[in-house]
Amino acid sequence: MGAKVKPAVHRWTVDEIEDLGRPDETTLSNAETGNWIAIEPPHRAQTPPSNASTFCQIYTPGDASVVQLPTFDESQFDIILRRQRVRSRGGLKFTNVPSRFLNLSNDFEFAGWGTASKIALTADEVSHGNDALKLYHSQQVLGQVAASALAANDILGGMFYTLPSVFAVAGVYSPIAIFIATWSLFLWRPIMEELDSALPISGAPYTYLSSRLNVSTKSIALVGASLFLLDSAATAVASASTAIAYLAGEVRPPFPTYVGTLLVFVLFAAIGLAGLRESARVASGVLTFHITTVMVLFVASFVTWGSHGSSQLWANWVAGRATQASPVGILRQIFDGVCVGMLGLTGFECAPAYTAKMRPGSYPTVLRNLHLSPMILCSTMALLVLASLPIQDAARGNVLSILAEKVPAPSLFVKKGRTDILEQVAGRWLRIWVALDAVIKSLKERADIGIISACELLCELSRDRVLPHAFRAQFPLTGAPYLAILSFVTFSAAIYASTGANLAIISAMFSVVWLAVMALFPVSLVLLRFSRPRLPRASQCSLAVIVGSILVAAIVFAGNVAMNPSIAGWFSLYFLVLCLGFSIASNKVAILRWIYWAYDQVPLLHECRLTRGWGDGLIAIVRRLKRQPICLLVKTDEINHLFNMILYVRQNEETSHLSIIHFHKGSVPSELEANAKILDEAFPEITIDLVLVEGSFTPQNVAALAHRLNTSTSLMFMSCPGPNLPHPVAEFVPIMGATALVLYQRLVLGKPQRTLPRPDGTTASKERADGAVTGQTGEGGSRE
Repeated sequence: MGAKVKPAVHRWTVDEIEDLGRPDETTLSNAETGNWIAIEPPHRAQTPPSNASTFCQIYTPGDASVVQLPTFDESQFDIILRRQRVRSRGGLKFTNVPSRFLNLSNDFEFAGWGTASKIALTADEVSHGNDALKLYHSQQVLGQVAASALAANDILGGMFYTLPSVFAVAGVYSPIAIFIATWSLFLWRPIMEELDSALPISGAPYTYLSSRLNVSTKSIALVGASLFLLDSAATAVASASTAIAYLAGEVRPPFPTYVGTLLVFVLFAAIGLAGLRESARVASGVLTFHITTVMVLFVASFVTWGSHGSSQLWANWVAGRATQASPVGILRQIFDGVCVGMLGLTGFECAPAYTAKMRPGSYPTVLRNLHLSPMILCSTMALLVLASLPIQDAARGNVLSILAEKVPAPSLFVKKGRTDILEQVAGRWLRIWVALDAVIKSLKERADIGIISACELLCELSRDRVLPHAFRAQFPLTGAPYLAILSFVTFSAAIYASTGANLAIISAMFSVVWLAVMALFPVSLVLLRFSRPRLPRASQCSLAVIVGSILVAAIVFAGNVAMNPSIAGWFSLYFLVLCLGFSIASNKVAILRWIYWAYDQVPLLHECRLTRGWGDGLIAIVRRLKRQPICLLVKTDEINHLFNMILYVRQNEETSHLSIIHFHKGSVPSELEANAKILDEAFPEITIDLVLVEGSFTPQNVAALAHRLNTSTSLMFMSCPGPNLPHPVAEFVPIMGATALVLYQRLVLGKPQRTLPRPDGTTASKERADGAVTGQTGEGGSRE
């Protein structure tokens, strides 16, 4: 290719200018007052005269004082500068658009003019950033065994209440149905591995949808949050009910079952407020105890099967075939069993919630362990139940306890004369063992997992300013997030009470909620690929797998609803309540503006002594809610890119202050400051600052800047990084991770609180309530 030819500069003649039309009175007035913005660049010495004849004479060919018109790029740049210069200094960015408020002021809808500033991070701030990043890496301590144990206790504990439900609908085909249900996870494993390789951030699936990379809108993210919170609540309710059911099967409590379940909720709240949580070691110990119980039950059942033969299995098969012999009916039974059997896989969705705490490379192995364990254990246990118990006993709630009492312990097979007595003794203590295992797993593991996931989600929503800051308030004695714990336990108890303490309804709703949560993973991956295709990732699954997982989730969801249509009503009720609550919480400013408008429409309220100050009170609340600044980390000065980022913030965040942040090493994009001023003018309701930070764009410097601006990286947005970015995306959220670290250490690792040192005097001035940095070099003005 040849060199680019520079276009020749055209010199305008008198005739050409006259052909364009003579300047009107307004144009001449602008030229006289110094507001001419089209052809008067700041660096030109000559100024067009104020009369039209002289204006044309200076362009006469051959004249030494000729002034050539600017190029297209120069004229754009000059317009930017001159339009900013003619704006009034100080005050708010008012517009000429008529107000929707007829009687009251709308000044609160406008923000102040933005500023430009250059800052350099201090040594203490950089040190804080390094400490935050080191703390983030120091938490990646969970290997595949410990990480698998946290979620495996949940997924393996599902057999206690899944088997009776599957036998109730699938009968003798239950082992086949459970095996097919567990095979479905082969579709989700590559999807979850790709999501983790692209966004190795804890708190999924909410964080996948609400990522700082703007994968989706906040509304979609709140839908995911509603589903995940409902899934956690259903986990806690089902666990508490199952524990009481197994306990009531061994001892007769002096109170009804529903009272015992409510007492379990009180116990959950007390333990949570006390700060006593599971550690990875305790989880591994409980998992070892459960696997030992299952192995003993396996050996005892196989011994019974071998000694008594397959007579019970054949009797069950004949009874099952008698009730349904047509091929279509058999396929329907298996399909219904698959739909219900998916409930036994709950807990698989919990692994991404703490993926950032796992050692690098261990996540795929953890998913494999969580997948294969229920495939082998649950399917085998269903077959042993058929070989040892009558089919009518298999559908009872405490089927594993009945199985344990039916089979003898292998070590107690002695002389024939004493076999029956010893079998009876062995069955009793093995039944107690199984019941104890069920209670421990239900109370200690599954309920704790539900509380952990829910509290982390509520705190995450609080950091994203959806919920009030009070949800992160810590109990003085233990440091536990008491409001989050109490809110979740109250919500779980309300679900249990509203269903009439019906465990069947709760379990059925649990299955459809879990399917909806699992559907969020392929949906998140589709949004991630569409919105951020350049995001680096280690693995990538095919589109057929994504579509297949969505179809499987939809079909199984429909199958559960078809078996029990009332499930759709219960699910819709709780889901809509949560969505409505989160929607109100995330649109507080919009709702207050509607209230202010309604107040404006009734002038009588403005004169009444009791209601006279309502307008000022509403304005004060709105300004307080919009005071928290949002930061945009940008690399380019392309105005369309900057506009889209600001538009995303305006549509999804409630703020009147936005900072465009650019890290540099001395060279700044030429149009960045000019475009920032244009955007500051384009959004009169948002103060748009430009902050130029000296230094490289690294996780340490981002954390140091967040510390200096006294904000969290959860309020920092960035565009999609390319493959050349030398740092993982997860490393750009160390401050958020450090903020959530107290919760994680107490809920999962069982460690005491550790906080980062915060040097004094390095934050933004406390007098600047809007959070802006000091040391402005550009034009400024007052803020809201």
